[in-house]
Amino acid sequence: MPIQVGLLPDDIIHTILDGNTAQCVNNGSFIRLPHPRTGLPTLFLPHQTPSNSTISELQAVDPTNSRSWFIGNEVVSDGRLLLIMPVDPAFILVPMLRSFSPKNGSLGQFRTADDIFEEVGTKLEQSSSKNSAEVILAKDVATFTSLDCCRDALTRVCDIQELPGDIIVHRFSPTKYIGYLKVKVENLLKADVIEGSRTLVRSLAKDGLMEDGNEKLYQAGRLKIACDLVTQYLPPDLRMMLVASYDFSALDVYLEKLEEEKRLKAQEASNTTKARKKAVKEESKEKVDKRKASKASQGVEKLKKANINGMAKLSTFFTKNT
Repeated sequence: MPIQVGLLPDDIIHTILDGNTAQCVNNGSFIRLPHPRTGLPTLFLPHQTPSNSTISELQAVDPTNSRSWFIGNEVVSDGRLLLIMPVDPAFILVPMLRSFSPKNGSLGQFRTADDIFEEVGTKLEQSSSKNSAEVILAKDVATFTSLDCCRDALTRVCDIQELPGDIIVHRFSPTKYIGYLKVKVENLLKADVIEGSRTLVRSLAKDGLMEDGNEKLYQAGRLKIACDLVTQYLPPDLRMMLVASYDFSALDVYLEKLEEEKRLKAQEASNTTKARKKAVKEESKEKVDKRKASKASQGVEKLKKANINGMAKLSTFFTKNT
C-alpha cells in the first residue's frame, strides 16, 4: 500500500486517535463533489461527530522538482504533500442549488430539503457521467447533504417558509448568499488575517497604499484582498456580484493611474535603452568610417611621395595608333 504524507485537521486526528472511526461519515472515506469555483470533480472528506460535523477538501501540493520524504527508516518516493483543509459547506452547497435554478433569472419555487437534495444527486450523477471521466455519484451527494453542517448551511443561503404540518421549504437566495459572504469578508478584516501575511502586506506596500495620506485607499485595498480570499471558492459570476456590492471606484482609479505610470516608465526606459543602443551603434560606425578614411589618406600620401619619373602618363594609353 503506497504511503503519502498529509496534514489533517485536529478534529479528524482526535477521532482517529480515539479509535472511534464510526464517527466519521461513510467510514472516513473520501467523496467526490463538484468544486465550488470550477465545477470539476474534487475529493472531499466528510466528518460527523455527535457534537459537530465538517467537510474538508483534499489538496495536493506537487513539488516543481522530484522530491521524497524520509519517515523514520523509510523513504517515501511520492514527494507530494496532501492537505486536508476544512471548507465552509455553503460554498459546496450553493452551486448544487443553482444547478437547477430557472434559466429565466427567476428565483424558482420553494421545495423541501429532501426533494432538493434528491434531485441534485440524480442530476449531478447523470451530467458527470457524460462529461467527465470522474463520476460524481448520487450517494456521495447524499453523504454530504446528510451532514448537520450542510443542513445548517442551507438555512444561511436560502429563503425559508414554514407550511402547515411542520413542513419547511427552501429557495436559494442570491441576495442572502451575498450578505453571508460579506459577513465572511468583515470577519477576515476583524481577525487581522491580512496583517498576519507578509505576502499580502507586501502587495499593499508595493502599490503605495501604506504611505501617509492613503489611509482610505489602504482600507479599500484591505477590503479588496479580503474579497479576493473569499472568492477563491466562488464561480466568476458570484465573484462579480460580491465585488460589485462594494465601492472600489477610488481604488480602481488609483490603481489604473499607478499602472499607467508604470507603463510610461517602462516605455521611457525602453526608449532610453534603444537610444543608447543607437548611439553606441552610430559611434561604432563613426569609428569604422574614421579608420577607413585614415587608411585612405595614408594611401594617398604614399602615392604623392612615389617616384613617377620615367612613367608614362595615363592619357598615352588612349591615343590612336598611327
